[in-house]
Amino acid sequence: MAIAIMCSGGDAPGMNPAIKKFVDYVYEKGEKPYFIYDGLEGLIDGSLKEASYKDVAGIIHLGGTIIRTSRSKRFFQRSFREQAYENLKKERIDSLVVLGGDGSFRAMELFYREFGINFVGIPTTIDNDIYGTNYCLGVDTALNVIRDAIDKIKDTASAFNRAFVVETMGRECGYLAAVSALTSGAEICLIPEKKFEKSSAKKKLTNEIANGRKYLLAVVAEGCEASRELKEWIERTFGFETRISVLGHIQRGGNPTVYDRMMAASFVTKAVDALLSNERIGKAIGYKEGSFEFVDIAEVAANKYQIPNDILNALEHLD
Repeated sequence: MAIAIMCSGGDAPGMNPAIKKFVDYVYEKGEKPYFIYDGLEGLIDGSLKEASYKDVAGIIHLGGTIIRTSRSKRFFQRSFREQAYENLKKERIDSLVVLGGDGSFRAMELFYREFGINFVGIPTTIDNDIYGTNYCLGVDTALNVIRDAIDKIKDTASAFNRAFVVETMGRECGYLAAVSALTSGAEICLIPEKKFEKSSAKKKLTNEIANGRKYLLAVVAEGCEASRELKEWIERTFGFETRISVLGHIQRGGNPTVYDRMMAASFVTKAVDALLSNERIGKAIGYKEGSFEFVDIAEVAANKYQIPNDILNALEHLD
């Protein structure tokens, strides 16, 4: 059997450790591993190559992905999916491991239904916004990048008696902002999933400032689109000189953490084992409460990820 691996959508730390484990494990199982370069676009254009140990030597510590990634509008046209299928047939590839998010999984579910190509989706996005799993590959590294940046920002905030508004990525999901706010000692956190109560925040922070607080830290999820508005509110309400720091794409890069490397290996071995089971499969792998489970891709596509209540409840003290 020939099995291929592909990255799709935004890159995330942990992709390269997953790619290395994929090649090593598929060879261990006596099968042929293949790379699909440039994601869905590469699948359409025939950018496929049999992988070797040499290809994955020395990549486990690298961020990004050596096989690159893409988003593809073409793939949602039937003629281009047919072209992609023919490219797989040429190499006798009948199974795929897909590192990506819900959009990537929806594309592959369509491919699976039309052409019978088995696939397992590994949730891989720093946004941590995929239904059916509490953890996505790459999020631990992203959180540590944010932690490091905020720790440094707090140094200068305290030195200058300033306020800082730090904007994190995450699209419409506030997971990165929420966890980062809780673990960095932020005084304010804005996420799409929770209303910001200005009156209670004002009362609490006014009291703290009267008792010696000299600076403020606010963490805002990009999906709120509220960084500038919050900056102006802080300046107007508390009189702090306030700066905005948009962390941007540094959150998607960097050396994968130990946890992301270990999880990459676990996800990949379970994906490959499922594909070698001689059963038709078109599912994603979820990770909840310390265990892995396969989730039907239609269920993933039809539902929205919810931040766990314990995290949302912990934000209450920030208001």
